[in-house]
Amino acid sequence: MQLTRYTDFGVRTLMYLAVQPDRTTLFRIAEITQVFDLSPNHVSKIVHHLGKMGYLETIRGKMGGFRLGKPASEINLGQLVRVLENSLAPIDCSKPYCRFTPACKLKGVLAQAVEAYLNVLDQYTLLDIVSNRDELLALLPDMSISVLQLD
Repeated sequence: MQLTRYTDFGVRTLMYLAVQPDRTTLFRIAEITQVFDLSPNHVSKIVHHLGKMGYLETIRGKMGGFRLGKPASEINLGQLVRVLENSLAPIDCSKPYCRFTPACKLKGVLAQAVEAYLNVLDQYTLLDIVSNRDELLALLPDMSISVLQLD
């Protein structure tokens, strides 16, 4: 099973924020797009969605930005994937229509596989996947000029 780019970019954004040394720092969409070479339009939609779901705290205005909305230890990967993915169906039997669909057992097997996939993700948090924080930070460009500090 492959995650959509939307989910991939959402997880990358949260990982980036989780490894930052200062939890009060506000980040901007431009920084995420520059670090990961992503479309500003995509990142804007993802940040908005993550903000609505409580994963990010978003602050509007000239001095605004976003940061993690809850501790990384409270962000479960399985729940996050369920929130970000439009569909977890591994196959679409209707396009083109498969003649086996009415009697097919493959659908059930694939449904079990997706459930197993999500069960594994349910065992991990954002904190678990950024536990090698120093290694991850060493891979990032220095973006200190583009961030804002909260008082």
